[in-house]
Amino acid sequence: MRKAMVLFACLFAGSVWASDQAGEHGYANESKDAEGEDVAGYILHHVADSNEYEFEIPLSNNHIPIHLPRIFIPLHEGACTPVADPHGGGHGEVYPGLGAGCVDLSITKHTVMMWLAALLLIGSLMIWSNRDKTKLVPRGTAANLFEMLVLFVRDELAIKNIGKEEGPRYVPYLLTAFFFILFMNLLGLFPWMASATGNIAVTCGLAICTFVVTQVAGIRAAGIGGYLKHLTGGVAPWLWPIMIPVEFLGLFTKPFALTIRLFANMLAGHIVIFFLLGLIFMLRNPAVALVSVPFAFGIYLLELFVAFVQAYVFTMLSALFIGMSVAMGHHHDDHGHGPAEGGASHDHGKAHHT
Repeated sequence: MRKAMVLFACLFAGSVWASDQAGEHGYANESKDAEGEDVAGYILHHVADSNEYEFEIPLSNNHIPIHLPRIFIPLHEGACTPVADPHGGGHGEVYPGLGAGCVDLSITKHTVMMWLAALLLIGSLMIWSNRDKTKLVPRGTAANLFEMLVLFVRDELAIKNIGKEEGPRYVPYLLTAFFFILFMNLLGLFPWMASATGNIAVTCGLAICTFVVTQVAGIRAAGIGGYLKHLTGGVAPWLWPIMIPVEFLGLFTKPFALTIRLFANMLAGHIVIFFLLGLIFMLRNPAVALVSVPFAFGIYLLELFVAFVQAYVFTMLSALFIGMSVAMGHHHDDHGHGPAEGGASHDHGKAHHT
C-alpha cells in the first residue's frame, strides 16, 4: 500500500508540474508550438543535485523550497565573487569553481541525504543490535535481520574473498560500505527524498575509499618493495616501460568501475519511473495511466531489489579487490607456491568473474 502511495505521490507531483503553464520553475517549454511539458527537464530537476530542498504538495501548485546553506572558501581575495553565467540558461550569476580559486563546500540535497542515511544507520544499529552480551541470540525480527546481513558480509564476502587470516581485518569497512550504500539507496524510494548514490560525486567518493583501502592492504601484505615490484608485472626489465604504465592504469580502472556501476544503476531506475509517469503528459491522454502507472509500479518494486543488489555488488567487488591485493603479498612470500593455510587464495576471484 505504501509503495502505491509513493507512486501516486509522484503522479500527483507530475500533475502539479503539468498545470504550471507559466513555467515558474523552468520546467515548461517556452515554445508556443510545443505548449507541452519539458519532461526531460522535470526528470533531471528531480534526480540532479541542487542547493534547494523542495517539497511538492500533491494536488496543489504549492512548492515549499528550503534554501540550503552556501559555503565558499576563497583561496585568494575575490575568488568567490559571483559572475555572470557564461553559458546563459537563465541562471543569472554563478559562483566560480575550484579552477578560479573558490572551494565550494555548500550543503546540497544529496549531502542532506547522506547525513540522513548515516543517522538512520547509526540509530538502527543502536536500537536493534544485540546489546545484551549475556544473550548470544538476538531477539526480534530487525535484530536477526541485521545479524544475518553482518554474518553474510563477514563470511561470504570478506573471508571468502580475502582469506581467513586477513578477512576479519577489513570486515568493519565492508560492513560500513554495505549498510551506508543500502540506506542511501532505500531513501530514494520514499516521497520527497532523493538517492545520493545517483550522484557520481558520491559514488566516486565511495570508490576512492575502496581504492585507498586496497592499496593499503597490498602494501601491508607485500611491503612497499613487493608492492612496487608488482607494478612491473613480473616481466623482463626491458618490458617495464610497457608493463608499468599498464599496471598503473589498472589500479584506477577498478575504482572507476565501482563509480560508474553504482551511479548508473541507481540513476537509471529513477529516470525510468519518472519517464513512465511522464508518458501521461507527453501523450496528453489520461488513459495512458492505465498502462504507465502499473509499469512504473513494477519498476519501483524492481528498484527495491536493486537497492540491495547494488549494495552487495559494491561490497563484493571491494572485498574482491582487497583480496587481490592481499594475495599479491602471499605470492611474493610463497615464491610461486600455494597460499599459506588460512590465507587468501589466488583463485578467489575466478568464481566471481565466470
